[in-house]
Amino acid sequence: MSQPPFEDTNISELIARLRDELNYHAYRYYTLDDPVISDAEYDRLMQTLRQLEEAHPELITPDSPTQRVGAPPRPEFRKVVHPIPMTSLANAFNDDDMRAWLGRIGRLLPDDIAVTDLAFVVEPKFDGLAVALTYEGGVLVRGATRGDGIEGEDVTENLRTVRSIPLRIPVAADGPAAPSRIEVRGEVYLPIADFNQLNQEQAARGERLYANPRNAAAGAVRQLDSRVTARRRLAFFAYAIGYVEGGPRLDSHHEALDYLRRLGFPVSPDILYTRDFDEVLHFIQTWMERRDRLPYEADGVVVKVDRFSVQQALGIVGNAPRWAIAYKFPAREATTQLLSIEVNVGRTGVLTPYAVLEPVNIGGVTVRQASLHNFEDLARKDIRVGDTVVVKRAGDVIPQVVKPILERRPADARPYEPPTRCPSCGEPVARAAGEVAIYCVNAACPAQLVRRVEYFVSRGAMDIVGFGIRVAEQLIQAGLITDVADIYGLAAHRDAILALEGFGPKKTDNLLAAIEASKQQPLERLVTAL
Repeated sequence: MSQPPFEDTNISELIARLRDELNYHAYRYYTLDDPVISDAEYDRLMQTLRQLEEAHPELITPDSPTQRVGAPPRPEFRKVVHPIPMTSLANAFNDDDMRAWLGRIGRLLPDDIAVTDLAFVVEPKFDGLAVALTYEGGVLVRGATRGDGIEGEDVTENLRTVRSIPLRIPVAADGPAAPSRIEVRGEVYLPIADFNQLNQEQAARGERLYANPRNAAAGAVRQLDSRVTARRRLAFFAYAIGYVEGGPRLDSHHEALDYLRRLGFPVSPDILYTRDFDEVLHFIQTWMERRDRLPYEADGVVVKVDRFSVQQALGIVGNAPRWAIAYKFPAREATTQLLSIEVNVGRTGVLTPYAVLEPVNIGGVTVRQASLHNFEDLARKDIRVGDTVVVKRAGDVIPQVVKPILERRPADARPYEPPTRCPSCGEPVARAAGEVAIYCVNAACPAQLVRRVEYFVSRGAMDIVGFGIRVAEQLIQAGLITDVADIYGLAAHRDAILALEGFGPKKTDNLLAAIEASKQQPLERLVTAL
């Protein structure tokens, strides 16, 4: 790996600063459940520190975040030492990273095992809170969070409220006999539908919103009052056995998952077992495409070598097993600065605020603007110009501002005041009783006309090819359209259209031909357009 481009004279100071910053953000994320930077930003900082430490190993210290999994447990809960550490996973971000991982473990395999002999288990990487459940004589006796991987928090009473966690195993009478002692590891998560409902309830009570289901789940598990946890509709997936005593011999991970399933633990049905690494890569791509249709958040896929004997031979490096890797999906959230709040006037006169952002890359797409929904939502979230904000982009959904990072708010930031006049025509705005929306009631408002024309000619309405919002703006500014009916009189103004910027004879004739062709659209299209 190439050395990061930093001056050697500043390396020690830079590493110390990165250590402090990452430890602070780990505390915000793991202990307070209130991160102030995105996961992608945290990963970038961690990667920079790893590169610096690899280039200067003499500067690695025991308190470096690269030498541990997370943050210390909260002091309100009793500390629990994990009999077997709950390690983290190395990350991959593309197929090349995955093939590089396969090459690394291939070089470390015992002489009598070839890479082609390996079997793999591929599982969703649930975006929730990792926990360890201990059962003695088939009874749940302890539930703990991962914490820093060595010590966690005793949250037994809270986890007892999660209905998908068995209080006694086996759940079914015909299940296998319970071992004398077993530690089951898995993820507590909040389904997306329940997360949305929770935030609606929080908003109705005037309480703070959660940025994502992961933070909501973590906050629920770490409630000091388990009655609050019980109201959060949490769910659980088991994904591994920490250790087992007095149970059957298990030789592989897929056998362990099957055993957990037969004991009555919920295990994801979307797990692949294969000996074909190309199938592993195909599964990952398929899952990335399915991501936005899942009922829960999954931020990646975990790939594990199946046989325990091979896992043991490969061992652990640092705090991550060599025999497993997490393929991380592109980030869907990022933090950036809100530069201004602008207002769009829709075709029905509704005024809608939107955020102009410092450009930020989210999942490979540069985002410059994001939805603020409406003025009531803007006020409820108390989003201000100059704020550092969390922006989310998922699938084809328009990017939206989730919340401000209050800790990074400028001292001079002021609450946003909705406009009292239309930003397009200058006429006073109005709000109907009982409605959230603010309207421009001027039927001659230019911005409304642009949007009405844009909708009229759109694919779902009259479908006039080549007639987009930019063309609508030009024709309206030139005075050639004052109403949608004027669209069908444009042929008489060919010379005036030719004089517009970007219009030559071919483009003009194509536009007029598309308008003429739209007269053949069925009646229902016209009704929709109007």
